[in-house]
Amino acid sequence: MILTVTLNTALDITYRVRSLRPHASHRVSDVIERPGGKGVNVARVLAALGHEVTATGFAGGATGQVLRGHLSATPGVTDALVPIAGATRRTIAVVDDLSGDTTQLNEPGPQISPTEWGLFLDRYEELLAPASAVALSGSLPPGVPVGAYAGLIRTARAFGVPVLLDTSGEPLRRGVAARPDIIKPNSDELAELTGSHEPLRATQDARRRGAHAVVASLGPEGLLAATPEGRWHATPPARIHGNPTGAGDSAVAGLLSGLVERLPWPDRLARAVALSAATVRAPAAGEFDVAAYEELVGRVAVNGVVSAA
Repeated sequence: MILTVTLNTALDITYRVRSLRPHASHRVSDVIERPGGKGVNVARVLAALGHEVTATGFAGGATGQVLRGHLSATPGVTDALVPIAGATRRTIAVVDDLSGDTTQLNEPGPQISPTEWGLFLDRYEELLAPASAVALSGSLPPGVPVGAYAGLIRTARAFGVPVLLDTSGEPLRRGVAARPDIIKPNSDELAELTGSHEPLRATQDARRRGAHAVVASLGPEGLLAATPEGRWHATPPARIHGNPTGAGDSAVAGLLSGLVERLPWPDRLARAVALSAATVRAPAAGEFDVAAYEELVGRVAVNGVVSAA
């Protein structure tokens, strides 16, 4: 079983409009509602790949009930979310059909009480025992300690469970120091962590700070990985147009499934890039276009990188 942790879950709502214009009324042509938050998206993609997944984190209020209803209807995903008094947030993605661009609106997360945090920590330890790997994904809601991910990484290490961390800012900085197995920042998050805007140099610096392996998202240019086994740059065969929401989460699912299946790093990266690109083609976060994935995965270029230069 793969465990995903989403401390700031969300109900993802996608609106499609013909053309998004400021200060104007719009007729929405399509509405898609899905359980979301980065780790929940990861869980849904992992389940679609055939893995048994348990999703934990927090959910509360009417929005949380809707999210859990959707999650319970997702084949292969077990709901282990901890109930809270506050209301789960919503995220709104507005897709402009004319330009293909997406505008994202993210509500703040609910306040987590010390009692609720303690209940989650108990649940987390229970779920680690049968887990083969864990993904810690996304932002921290109010009330959760800024060093929360560092503590969760140390607990997972005590259980012998490999950890992938996907967050940003101070939670990432503190999390890296706890020595996660993989981190997956984007280029901006990596630069903020290391102070370097040269991606390869920055990935190597992040490894020196504690990460066992670093896989950086470079947007349309794919993924750059620095690992104990080598360094690679994986790129899609062509620029993919569509809704990028959730593409990074699909890459995490590709990396985590590859870890559990003990795939060589180039194969993990090819899967992650293909899933990310196939998600851009899909209509909603946490989904991927299966036909696009199967067509792309064999065409992803994975090239070794010699040095930071």
